Amino acid sequence: MTTPQSPYLGRFAPTPSGHLHFGSLVTALASYLDARHQRGHWLVRMEDLDGPRNKAGAAEHILQTLKAHGLIWDGEVLIQSQQTERYQQQIQSWINQGLAYYCDCSRTDLSAYGGVYPGICRERGLPWARDHAVRLRVTDDPIAFTDRLQGKISQRLESEVGDFVIRRRDGVVAYQLAVVMDDIDQGVTQIVRGADLLDSTPRQLWLYQLLEARAPEYLHIPLLMARRGHKLSKRLDSAPIEAAQASVSLYSALVALQQQPPAHLQGGPISEIIAWAIEHWQPGDLPATREIVMDEPV
Repeated sequence: MTTPQSPYLGRFAPTPSGHLHFGSLVTALASYLDARHQRGHWLVRMEDLDGPRNKAGAAEHILQTLKAHGLIWDGEVLIQSQQTERYQQQIQSWINQGLAYYCDCSRTDLSAYGGVYPGICRERGLPWARDHAVRLRVTDDPIAFTDRLQGKISQRLESEVGDFVIRRRDGVVAYQLAVVMDDIDQGVTQIVRGADLLDSTPRQLWLYQLLEARAPEYLHIPLLMARRGHKLSKRLDSAPIEAAQASVSLYSALVALQQQPPAHLQGGPISEIIAWAIEHWQPGDLPATREIVMDEPV
């Protein structure tokens, strides 16, 4: 249980690239239950920076679906695309300090390096150009943290990742920077999200260091994988959640989270399912793995 001196503040941050699917509902539910079980606050943020991926009406549908499932957030929904000036100012500050630099490397240029940026543009001193990315300098000091479920994670950024992009070549601010700046600005203390983001966390911790801010605690839950081996996601056209089936979906989500809800709740009122789930939330019942394979998508 958190103390009054360190109030719990969590968040769910979907991308409006499609309607809410079962995998996202499971993540949202885990985040919500973790906050409410500890009598904390729970925010929703719409991460819509990647304009071409956004689908008309998706943000509204996601919010309506959350409400239909009893996942009611605190305060206003932060819209990430309305925060771009803050991100750009920080990027320019780091460029001015020599902590970040312009890069014109293409994917083809980097294809031979196995996903680790080799520092090609680090000392070139490239000027601004419309199609130049911005990369942040890193060191090879180990970045380590202890995930509440997955245990200790450590990564050496320079040798395992390389200087990473904080603004893409198309001008879009990169996820790594935006998510950290928003979490700092909103005062987020606990992050519950999918294990597909586990390897991104050391980069985000590096950003917390540069921004001289305290990092949150993390809980990365296993991804739900269809038997065919793909993550349930909007990109793979996983079935959207129907509000009319909210009770069934909630119960199924609790089962997926290994919470063992009692049978009498199946098909019952949303309020009763949520109340039981908040009281009995045990994230430690989840396996400390990155994936859970399902027989078929829900």
